[in-house]
Amino acid sequence: METNETHHPHTHEHERKSHHSDKVKANLVSRLNRIEGQVRGVRGLIERDTYCDDVLNQIASIQSALNGVGKLLLEHHMKSCVVERIQEGDTDAIDELLITVNKLMK
Repeated sequence: METNETHHPHTHEHERKSHHSDKVKANLVSRLNRIEGQVRGVRGLIERDTYCDDVLNQIASIQSALNGVGKLLLEHHMKSCVVERIQEGDTDAIDELLITVNKLMK
């Protein structure tokens, strides 16, 4: 029987799973729920023709909150997934991480 990799050579990259503790996952989800609420709030501010500077300050707050989620996720990714892959001899993990960090820093 053929594996999925025969049909989709890069499938294995998309099948990788994170293994966050329940505490970390709950923290990430809670932060994202707050950010989602903030985004809805900004939409409401725009719909109500709120002064632009006030809206921009809210957007800055959302960007800061998203950066916080990214930093937390990056820390856990480096301490778990990346370390494990390197220990298994998969040095491609470093290149993958560098590409991701470059995207985060744009």
